[in-house]
Amino acid sequence: QVDVAAMVQLFGYVDVTDTGFIVAVLSIAFNPLFWNVVARWEHKTRALSQVFGSPRAACYCLGAVILVLNCVRSHCFTEAMKSQPKLEGWDYHWTYYSGLAISAVGTLFVISSFLALGFTGTFLGDYFGILMEEKVTSFPFSVLDNPMYWGSTAIYLGWSLMHASPAGLLLTAVVAISYTIAVLYEGPFTEEIYRRKQKGVKSK
Repeated sequence: QVDVAAMVQLFGYVDVTDTGFIVAVLSIAFNPLFWNVVARWEHKTRALSQVFGSPRAACYCLGAVILVLNCVRSHCFTEAMKSQPKLEGWDYHWTYYSGLAISAVGTLFVISSFLALGFTGTFLGDYFGILMEEKVTSFPFSVLDNPMYWGSTAIYLGWSLMHASPAGLLLTAVVAISYTIAVLYEGPFTEEIYRRKQKGVKSK
């Protein structure tokens, strides 16, 4: 069972009306919404591919924008943590090193995911018609689904623990929720793209 008293104590440290906290929440929620809307629009219209001259160039452009937005999100996340108090009793070496270890594991998942998928595979290339030959099943996909998302979440969790930040923990929960929603939308849509590919191959 959830310790309600502990939860109340934890979030008693967080001022959810703080401007920096609100900006961080909005930046976290905006990113997956942005790339899903833009990628689906591209899949439907091929407008970006026409503007940039090729699907690959358009995908690289969107990927660059996503990377910039992720940097902005991380900055907002960090500033929101700095502006709010640390949790009493957590500002110790064991918390710091635990957070460091979790962040390291998250970084491993993110980097290995990128290496396994490549740039276009990571940044929604299938929405641009740049399809992979087969589903990636090597590490880290052999360990868990959507390792890029959960690796990123682990990085934020570790970062929050390193700063003994209740605000960071709450924002990490927002990250996890936003990615969960993104997976619910992206998963079936991506599967449909590859289903159509297979159907087209069989019909030839």
